[in-house]
Amino acid sequence: MIRKIALFLLVTLSANLIATDRPNVLWIYLEDVSGWFSCYGDKVIKTPHIDSLAQSGIRFNRFYTSAGVCSAMRSGTILGMMQTSVGAHQHRSCRSTFRGQDMGEYDKNVLPEGVELVPKIFRDAGYYSFNVGGKDDFNFEFDLNEIYDHYDEKWNFKGAKDGSEWTGRPKGKPFFGQIQISGGKSGGRVKSIGVLTPRDRVPVPPYYPDIPEVREEIAHHYDCLLFTDDQVGQIIAALKRDDLYDNTVIFLISDHGYKLHRHKQMLYEGGINMPCIVRGPGIQAGQVRDDLINSIDIAPASLAAAGISIPKKMEGQDFLAKGYKPKKYTVSARDRCDYTIEKIRAVITPRFKYLRNYTDDRPFMQPTYKDGWPVSIKFREMMAAGEMNKTQMIFFDPDGKDPEELYDLRKDPHEIKNLARDPKFAKHLEKHRAYLAEWIKKTGDKGQEPESDIGLLCALKRWGEKCVNPEYDRVRHLIRE
Repeated sequence: MIRKIALFLLVTLSANLIATDRPNVLWIYLEDVSGWFSCYGDKVIKTPHIDSLAQSGIRFNRFYTSAGVCSAMRSGTILGMMQTSVGAHQHRSCRSTFRGQDMGEYDKNVLPEGVELVPKIFRDAGYYSFNVGGKDDFNFEFDLNEIYDHYDEKWNFKGAKDGSEWTGRPKGKPFFGQIQISGGKSGGRVKSIGVLTPRDRVPVPPYYPDIPEVREEIAHHYDCLLFTDDQVGQIIAALKRDDLYDNTVIFLISDHGYKLHRHKQMLYEGGINMPCIVRGPGIQAGQVRDDLINSIDIAPASLAAAGISIPKKMEGQDFLAKGYKPKKYTVSARDRCDYTIEKIRAVITPRFKYLRNYTDDRPFMQPTYKDGWPVSIKFREMMAAGEMNKTQMIFFDPDGKDPEELYDLRKDPHEIKNLARDPKFAKHLEKHRAYLAEWIKKTGDKGQEPESDIGLLCALKRWGEKCVNPEYDRVRHLIRE
C-alpha cells in the first residue's frame, strides 16, 4: 500500500512539474499591418516595444503570409496548412450568416478527417486556450467552444487580482493564447488621438502618384503603427507583471499588408512580406534570419515549442528546430475577395518572385470594395485623364495584366521591372513555373477548380449588383427565381 501511495505521489508530482515547466505560447496577431517598424529599418517612426521584442529573440525578414487577405491567411495559419489545400481559399466563404443576413443553404466546408485546429491540439495536450480581440475568421466549419476555454472581443489585462486573459486557467496549467490587435484597422481610435506623423515626411513608393490622398493613407498607417506598438507594450508589461514573460514563447505576426492598392489582398511584397518576431525560453536573443518562412509554419513551430507532436497532415515546418533546412521556395495564393473574383499564385525564392495571373483578361483595378474611398476615386480620375506615369500604370492599367510576372527582389524590391519576357531570365522563369506545378500537384490546390455554384450564389446574396465578374453569370438566374 505504501509503495502504491508513493508511486501515485511520484506520478502526480511529475505530471505537475511537466505541466508547470511547459512554456506558454502566445500569438500576437496584428491585423492589416505592414512592417514599417524601426527594428525593420524604418526611419519615419520609432516602435520601441516591438523593437525590444525583436532584440530579445529572432527577427524574420522573409516571412510570407499564405494569402494577402485575413480569412484565407488565418484559415491556413490555424491549421498549419495552405488554405487552398482544404478549400478555405475564397475570402469569407463558409458563412451561414453574413452581417446579420441568413444565407440559408450555404457553401459549407467541413475539414478533412485528421485536420485539427491548433488551439484544440493545445487543449487536448492539457493547455488552457484563449482568444481575445474578437477575431477568428475561418473559412470552414468549427466549434468555438471546442477550441477555446476563453473567448472575448475585449482585452482585460488588469492583473491576477481583477482577472486577466491568462489567470482564468486552473493553477499550474500552461496557456496557448491569441491576442488580436486591430492594427491598420485602428482608424477611429487613432483619429481620436490626433495626427502623429507629418504627412510631408512619409515616403511614397514609385508605383503610386505622389498626391495628398496617398500621403494621407500612408501617414495614417504610420499613426496606426504607433498605436499598435503601444498595445504590444501593454501586453509585454502584463506578462512581466504576472511573472509569465520569461516562460512564454511569443510569435508576433501580421496577417497581411495595409489596405492601400497593391498591398492588402494582392501578392506583391507589400501584401504578403510581413513582420514576424519570435522570442521566448531557449531562443537566443538578437538573431536576424533571412530564410523563407510561411505563415503556415507558425502552427508546427508553436506545437514543437510546447513539446507537442506535429500532426502528419500539417504542411508547415518547424522553422525553430535544430537542423532545420531552409526552403527552396514558398507559395502564396490570391482567390476571390468579397465579390471580386481573382486567381493569382506567387512563388517566392530567395532572390526572385514569380506571379501567375490566371485572370489576365481583367485589370488589377477591377471593381473592388475599395472603390468608394477618396484615394480610389482620385486614382480612377488620374487613370482616365492620363495623369499616371508608366511605372504607375503597371498596376492601374485598365486593359488587363500580364499572365506571368517575374521580379528580381534584390535589385527591384518594388516589383516594377517584369522579367518574364526577358530571354536572359528564361531559365529562372522555367524553374519557377516548375516550382508552381510541383506545389499544385503536391498540395492539391483546390483553387485550380472554379468556385462552386453555391459559393457564387452566397457571394451574390451578400453583395448583389456589385458582383459583375463574368463567373457570376453561371448562377445569376438562380437569384431571380
